[in-house]
Amino acid sequence: AEPLAAKLTELGHLPLVLPMLDISVRHDVVILEKPYQAIAITSANAMRFVRDLQKWWHVPMLTVGPQSRAAAVAAGFARVSSHGGDVHGLVQHIAESRKPADGPILYLSGAETSGDLEGQLRGRGFEVERVVVYDAVATKPFNISEISRADGVLLYSPRTAKLWHAALVDTNSTNLGSKLMHYCLSENVARQLDAAWPRQIALSPTEADMLALLDRPVKTE
Repeated sequence: AEPLAAKLTELGHLPLVLPMLDISVRHDVVILEKPYQAIAITSANAMRFVRDLQKWWHVPMLTVGPQSRAAAVAAGFARVSSHGGDVHGLVQHIAESRKPADGPILYLSGAETSGDLEGQLRGRGFEVERVVVYDAVATKPFNISEISRADGVLLYSPRTAKLWHAALVDTNSTNLGSKLMHYCLSENVARQLDAAWPRQIALSPTEADMLALLDRPVKTE
């Protein structure tokens, strides 16, 4: 959240950092020795918490977007590319550019994911070795007074959107959800919200298009 807050400040906004999840590393991770044709990640967190990956630095790394790509480069991978912007887009790229016969795909992920990359790839004939490397744990309920002065909220995943919705419901603060503009990374994120809550959806599931929403005029009836 801190790099995002810095970007928002540069754009002239006053960010309020309120994470909905805490990231907890799994220290007992074991990656089986297999002839992986590629490694896939759908979150930058997968790279920030995995250690001793040097033996696979030569394997092509496939990511969903610029943040996960940057994390993979920082972790030491040399053949890194991003595709699709989300899980479905990455699956489509793999299906079109790679063959199941060329070897298994190593998928480094969190315990809870959206889009089911493993299932989608298996459905297309690929062998997938999924290794859970971190847990995203819901944070404690926040103080509503902290966000009462906000104009909008940025929501990057279906799970955080669901947790946000539940937090407002549990604190009898759904009226606040009606007042805030919800900036959503994708349609799937927006679907987790109350239908009456205002929202804008990024043209593509990238942070650049998310931040572009902040400059888009809000339509009024």
